[in-house]
Amino acid sequence: MWFVYILYSRSGNKTYVGYTGDVERRLFEHNVSEMSGFTIRYRPWELMRKETFESKSEAMAREKYLKTGRGREEIKGYVRDFLNGNDAVSAVAEKD
Repeated sequence: MWFVYILYSRSGNKTYVGYTGDVERRLFEHNVSEMSGFTIRYRPWELMRKETFESKSEAMAREKYLKTGRGREEIKGYVRDFLNGNDAVSAVAEKD
C-alpha cells in the first residue's frame, strides 16, 4: 500500500505533499528527525489529508499532479476544509 499525504503548517501557512509507504514515520521525520530541508522551517506539521494507492507509480503520479497548478488549486480547497474542521485526515509540496 502506498500513500500520498498532504501536511499543513499553521505557523507558516504552508502545505507539503509527498508519497510514502508509511505515513506515521514520515510525519515523525518531518516534525522531529529531519535535520535539513523545506519542512524543518515550518514545524509543526499536521497531517491534513492522506490518499491510498495500490502501487508506488500511482502514488507518484498523484503527487506529481498535486504539484501542478490545478493540483495546487485542489489543495487550497483541502486547506479551507481542514481549517474549517470539515475534512477528515485523508496528501504534495507547495514550496512557494
